[in-house]
Amino acid sequence: MKAIRVAAYGGLDAMTLAKLDDPVPGDDEVLIDVAAAAVNPIDWKIVSGAMKAFIPLPLPFTPGVDAAGTVLAVGRNVSTLAPGDEVMGFIGIVGAYANRIVVDPARLARKPARLSFTDAAATPAATLTAWQALHEHGELRKGQSVLIHAAAGGVGSAAVQLAKLAGAHVIGTASPGNREYVQSLGAAEVIDYHATDFAKQVSDVDLVLDLVGGTTQARSWSVLKRGGILVSTVSKPDTGRGNKAQVTGKHFATRSDGPQLAALGALHASGDLRIHIDSVFSLPEASHALARSMGGHVRGKVVLDMAA
Repeated sequence: MKAIRVAAYGGLDAMTLAKLDDPVPGDDEVLIDVAAAAVNPIDWKIVSGAMKAFIPLPLPFTPGVDAAGTVLAVGRNVSTLAPGDEVMGFIGIVGAYANRIVVDPARLARKPARLSFTDAAATPAATLTAWQALHEHGELRKGQSVLIHAAAGGVGSAAVQLAKLAGAHVIGTASPGNREYVQSLGAAEVIDYHATDFAKQVSDVDLVLDLVGGTTQARSWSVLKRGGILVSTVSKPDTGRGNKAQVTGKHFATRSDGPQLAALGALHASGDLRIHIDSVFSLPEASHALARSMGGHVRGKVVLDMAA
């Protein structure tokens, strides 16, 4: 098999393409022939070493959290999947940048026939993150208003659509080139963060989904109504500031959940959710794919095609 390996933390030049023995599934695992893997910001943060204090990993490791492909073999205790099944999943914190992987089947969902492997690989982490942020942590309800930062990115794109499906009034922040795109996803308002201070345009929202952190998060407290919720995927909100504003701040790590992913996959299959692929790279081009993600302004998802 071929896999991207990281032997030392650092820049993207720390990533190399290696030939390895095919993994063998344990009794409770499945072996997947990977067709595509998605690129997520967590990937390059891990490769750089920025996350090593929180996510210690033995070196070398293979990056990647999202994969889609075909089951080749199953462990003797696995009854939910069989060879030939097409699947997708948020497989864990590393491992997806390879053309063979072993995975806990509880992390997987069957790939909807309507989705290509490229689209399926782009679905799990972003869509699970958006759903859990909005519904499990943000407690979003019909008729509420939500401000979504970085609305054109992978998680943001899914969140805009899911919030709209929930009956919320959706406001997104994005670059001017992504205005029409974010509107097409269901946002009622799109704020150009280059030209406008969102804190002067938005007020009394029920929920803020912070996918940026830093000063964007700090300025988001003021737009919430009393009792509102700020949910961040990137950094822990300041509890003191939240208490002072009489709002709640939450930070969470996405949970891999096969059944939840299957339900979200059904929304994709029905056409209620759609995936936008920003760009596709081959496995040997993984460093270029991560550089694309690191550069920001990605519309939707960057994907590695194992057959390219």
